[in-house]
Amino acid sequence: MKKFSEFTLAEKEAFRQKALADYQAFKEKGLKIDMSRGKPGPEQLCLSNALYHTVDEQHYKSEDGTDCRNYGGLLGISETRQLFADMLGVKKENVIACGNASLTLMFDYIGQCMMIGCGDKPWSQQGKIKFIAVVPGYDRHFTIAEYYGIELINVPIHEDGPDMDMVEKLIQDPSVKGMFCVPKYSNPDGYTYSAETVRRLAAMEPAAKDFRVIYDNAYVVHDLYDETDPLVEIFSEAAKYGHEDNFIEFASTSKITFPGAGVAAMAASDRNIAEIKKRLSVQVISYDKMNQLRHSLFLRNMDDVKAQMKRHAAIIRPKFEMVRDVLEKELGGLGIARWTNPRGGYFISLYVEQGSAKRVGELCKEAGLTLTTVGATYPYGVDPEDKNIRIAPTFPSVDELKTCAEILCAAVRVACSE
Repeated sequence: MKKFSEFTLAEKEAFRQKALADYQAFKEKGLKIDMSRGKPGPEQLCLSNALYHTVDEQHYKSEDGTDCRNYGGLLGISETRQLFADMLGVKKENVIACGNASLTLMFDYIGQCMMIGCGDKPWSQQGKIKFIAVVPGYDRHFTIAEYYGIELINVPIHEDGPDMDMVEKLIQDPSVKGMFCVPKYSNPDGYTYSAETVRRLAAMEPAAKDFRVIYDNAYVVHDLYDETDPLVEIFSEAAKYGHEDNFIEFASTSKITFPGAGVAAMAASDRNIAEIKKRLSVQVISYDKMNQLRHSLFLRNMDDVKAQMKRHAAIIRPKFEMVRDVLEKELGGLGIARWTNPRGGYFISLYVEQGSAKRVGELCKEAGLTLTTVGATYPYGVDPEDKNIRIAPTFPSVDELKTCAEILCAAVRVACSE
């Protein structure tokens, strides 16, 4: 197919008129579709309805006899800690099973570093501190840093992970205290860090002795296909260099069972677990052990987790493929856009011509399609090149999603022709 840049003036005008006509046809339908967040669809939520029935008057004790209705068990029940340990490839002793939100755990951990410190003076007493932000990335990570007044430094992500040359240079500044990572099926590109990238992360020698990587392994089991992206386990790799303390790992069942009603966990080195436990002993008496028990009865082992995720994949894989098919049909070969093709996770990244992403977002909104706010995948809501659009295919139905993708493509064509 001939690229748009190779079109004659007459061909460009014909392209513009066709794009406007297609876009106007969608606009006249008066649609109202939300594709802004990566939420499971209703069919996915139904996969976990059996959670309601796992606990009753006969089933309220954990495997070690703990009465889950009562106080106690600060680190979580044994079987839930073991399940997360198996998911993440670490020892149970290095896992704390908590409440429902890994985002809360990240917020609290950074708050601990700000107020109490993590191997040095509290960050709040060290002047201006900075974090590396792998971009495009997860807007909630950036919001946490912004809340605490942490300056964010953009580092681009490639198909094999963050630009490690840039990372290794930046960490020579002692004011750089950490970085955010989504190592498997990154949000929003869907990239998985290569073995070499994980090794370089593990081997880092930051100038700050209280440097921490917020390792948000949100999509560790969220595969769309039997052929998955392998991810090297970070703590065993870090142990080769004596750097286990540099990493705090997070995961949850939010997109395995019920978002907002699942279980979150964190994994860390022995020293960091002891520090976190000290804070938790003041912060909480115990987390919701009944919910942990429900999940441990529903997801007894990794075989159950894998079976559950295959059921999820059967629902959302056609949605991802639908979006990619429409993008290819409507934009393929024109040279005005590119997109990622992840094998898991919850998002697809669309990259349009520089300076046009916000315009695409405006056009979609006018046609009744709500996208993730353009720019949200970068700190401070500013995409320096105004190119990235996060596509969240999971919540709309397949029919709605086809319409979403067609509106999006029409908007891209209009913005390009403008």
